[in-house]
Amino acid sequence: MDDIRSIGTDPDAFERFYRTHVRAIEGFVARRVRDPHKAADLTADIFLAAIESASSYRDNRGSPIGWLYGIARNVIARDARNTARELKAVSRVSGRALLDADSMARVEERLDAELGARQIYIGLARVSEAERAVLELVALDGLTVSDAAHVLGIQPVTARVRLHRARRALKVNLARAVDIGHSQVEVTQ
Repeated sequence: MDDIRSIGTDPDAFERFYRTHVRAIEGFVARRVRDPHKAADLTADIFLAAIESASSYRDNRGSPIGWLYGIARNVIARDARNTARELKAVSRVSGRALLDADSMARVEERLDAELGARQIYIGLARVSEAERAVLELVALDGLTVSDAAHVLGIQPVTARVRLHRARRALKVNLARAVDIGHSQVEVTQ
């Protein structure tokens, strides 16, 4: 899409933008969130934030999906902060009545499809936040290192170094997890 800035004012442009990017954003959210209601709410919030900030989009600062992933990261981080301050019961009830059975099934299918990716996050728990952010954007969300650097507001060289360190740390953490899993299996047999 040539002019992302128009999604804030042109419903047809927004619909094209939404249809082009909704699957990628659903996957982005599903890799980070377990609850289907929260995933649906966050996906909607991400596109609302995109509409609100469409006028600030600049072609020379990254790809449209990179820009949208940056918005998604901010929306998800804001939600995590809010959830920590609010009662969980209130946040879970808010979106449930808005999903019909078909929508709920689609969200649950998407969450099931991303189960393996969520499990990788367990291995990422010991990787620093800065390194993990680059790895997530490149390895899970498919951005280039340059686009990931733009999303994170860092230099591409810094992103490459962080990506290398994150991959190395993840490899070690996953190997430890496999070792622990094997020893637990042996103990139970």
